[in-house]
Amino acid sequence: MADDAALRKSLICLAAVMAVIGLYTHSLKKMMVTYLFGMFAVAGVVLPDWEFFDRPFSQWTSPLSVPQLPPLHPPHSPPTPSRFRFYPLRTIIYATVYGYAFYKWWMYISN
Repeated sequence: MADDAALRKSLICLAAVMAVIGLYTHSLKKMMVTYLFGMFAVAGVVLPDWEFFDRPFSQWTSPLSVPQLPPLHPPHSPPTPSRFRFYPLRTIIYATVYGYAFYKWWMYISN
């Protein structure tokens, strides 16, 4: 992963959520479930190889081509923010999986 700052911030937020859940429920078991749920959520969003998955869904089964080396002095062009491209199918899959997981986690914590 090229930028570890997002991973660090996510883990700090997860630690804060775990502390709040632990203080609110007084349950080590619910705090550990929150930790596991949070680690899977963070790993699913922050750690994937976005160069591979940041393509249309129909191209996910084909290998990723290696880009050619740039010239020694390339013309300056701002980098494209490839992390925030919108693909409807990927968004629907993420929303469905994370929505269901969050619902199940919330039902476990609130009981």
